[in-house]
Amino acid sequence: MALEEGNSLGRKLGWGRVREETRVVERVVVIVVDDNCMAPGNLKMDIPESPMREEGDTPSSTEESEVESKNPLLTLGRKTSSAAAHTSSVHELLECPVCTNSMYPPIHQCPNGHTLCSCCKLRVHNRCPTCRYELGNIRCLALEKVAESLELPCRFQSLGCPDIFPYYSKLKHESQCTFRPYNCPYAGSECSVKGDIAWLVAHLRDEHKVDMHNGCTFNHRYVKSNPQEVENATWMLTVFNCFGQHFCLHFEAFQLGMAPVYMAFLRFMGDDNEAKNFSYSLEVGANGRRLIWQGVPRSIRDSHRKVRDSHDGLIIQRNMALFFSGGNRKELKLRVTGRIWKEQ
Repeated sequence: MALEEGNSLGRKLGWGRVREETRVVERVVVIVVDDNCMAPGNLKMDIPESPMREEGDTPSSTEESEVESKNPLLTLGRKTSSAAAHTSSVHELLECPVCTNSMYPPIHQCPNGHTLCSCCKLRVHNRCPTCRYELGNIRCLALEKVAESLELPCRFQSLGCPDIFPYYSKLKHESQCTFRPYNCPYAGSECSVKGDIAWLVAHLRDEHKVDMHNGCTFNHRYVKSNPQEVENATWMLTVFNCFGQHFCLHFEAFQLGMAPVYMAFLRFMGDDNEAKNFSYSLEVGANGRRLIWQGVPRSIRDSHRKVRDSHDGLIIQRNMALFFSGGNRKELKLRVTGRIWKEQ
């Protein structure tokens, strides 16, 4: 009605046409005046008020489409939510029903389509854990192909890793992720505990009763009543807190080839790139002789055995150790001193 009135008035006055524009919540009649026309006098025109939606009314599908076209974030939000749900469901398909770990090629399936990883195929003696059919050598190539399109967060996301990786690159990253937990550095037993540095320090103190020291210099005495017997003896680990970091001092006896030796070395409780910021020295001696070692502490990412077998530390032959001990050479008495400093 408003449009007809506007057109009629426009024809009488020679103003031109009238355009109607529709918005989601308003309806406005606009009179467009041609450039070569002037409105005579102070003519007023009543424009209908915009119709308001009553409380409780829901927008029509047309209105919703118009809103989405004006605010693409709404559409993006719905698409992102849908994509996340889709990725989650596909990720569930890639979870092995036996070990619950993510499956990587080759992914096996039984004649009924049930899948499992290659490691668990051996564990279940080639029988499908779901339907008990014989598995054979059928690969689920379709699922392997789908996995190539996935991007997933690192499994250590809860520990602070912010990165997202293609499915087949994720496993390699997680094996090197700087946010992955550390193994317990205690060498006196096969401890399988893992955790962050603060948790491991408390674990070493409370569970393994490790000596804790503050400071960057040390002076330790190691005594063994029967040094002729060398059976991979391990002395109590010592932990030092200096420069706001923690270091583990190891001292032990083992066979190097046919020769029994003693070895002292330092490990850094953190990653290798941080360990390179520090250096340390170890010294042992008596009777006017000294052995000195200087090096960079190894990260506890490297196992105790790996560091020891690489001979990265102060190594003392047993005869030399007994010479330093003095007396009748029937008792080992070694004093090891050292210090830790930060490289500039």
